[in-house]
Amino acid sequence: MTLKEKIESGKFIVCGEIGPPKSCDGDVIKEKSKYFKGTADAVNITDNQTAVVRLSSIASAKILLDEGIEPIIQMTCRDRNRLAIQSDLLGAAALGIHNVLCLTGDYQKFGDQPEAKGVFDLDSIQLVAAVAKMNSGFLLSDEEMKKKPDFLIGAAANPFAEPLDMRIIRLFKKVRAGAHFIQTQPVFDMNIFNKWMEKAVELGLHEKCAIFAGVMPVKSVKALYHMKKEVPGVKINEEYISRMENASDPKEEGVKIAVEMIQTFRRIKGVRGVHIMPMMWESIMPVIVKEAGLTAG
Repeated sequence: MTLKEKIESGKFIVCGEIGPPKSCDGDVIKEKSKYFKGTADAVNITDNQTAVVRLSSIASAKILLDEGIEPIIQMTCRDRNRLAIQSDLLGAAALGIHNVLCLTGDYQKFGDQPEAKGVFDLDSIQLVAAVAKMNSGFLLSDEEMKKKPDFLIGAAANPFAEPLDMRIIRLFKKVRAGAHFIQTQPVFDMNIFNKWMEKAVELGLHEKCAIFAGVMPVKSVKALYHMKKEVPGVKINEEYISRMENASDPKEEGVKIAVEMIQTFRRIKGVRGVHIMPMMWESIMPVIVKEAGLTAG
């Protein structure tokens, strides 16, 4: 079954994530892929995350596909105008890649080449609408294609950036534009996430779009402090900081927290799956999936 078919079947979805290397070494993707085979229903391939040059998302996704894993490419508005976006999407479809996550992209000033010029010809909501239009058989120029793609369209959501009402408005706009699934930023404050989710359910957005809650296993309290200080819109509940600080084995505690979160998400109305982001810790993916009682396939 494809990711689209699994969502339609009502299965609780498990997505993973791989960050490509800062080189042309495709074997890195092959090596990382083994941790996701049989543990994830689909795997995100990031697109120059943190505004740092990496092996392309589409090329990496093709490697994953050849390894028997269903990929989700990321497409950012930061690096491409509408011509390049549509061209890359057509190329991805021709390679058999049918899942795309539409993102604004981390601003270039956060990367290692801050002098790079951002494009932002489209924003993430317009990008979702553009992919939906391509699915209907038309380019943004209104030219009809002889063969149209069939993308499963994803978008991101940050329940923790303020104000909450604006977060819900943006979610509504992305769903209305044509998003089929939503992946949230990593959750480290369950109270705020619950409030956001309740609003989404009130509006019936969970019935129109599959919502996957973000889970990020961390190895140390340092990682939490970094996110709290450096990543805009992230909220870290002091409970998790205290637990990681006092843990005799921080890595083990990080896994325990991730598993607890997944088990909680399974009880929250409207949550259709999880998006597990094991940043530079891909080997922990099978452990988390097993301990959380999740299954892929």
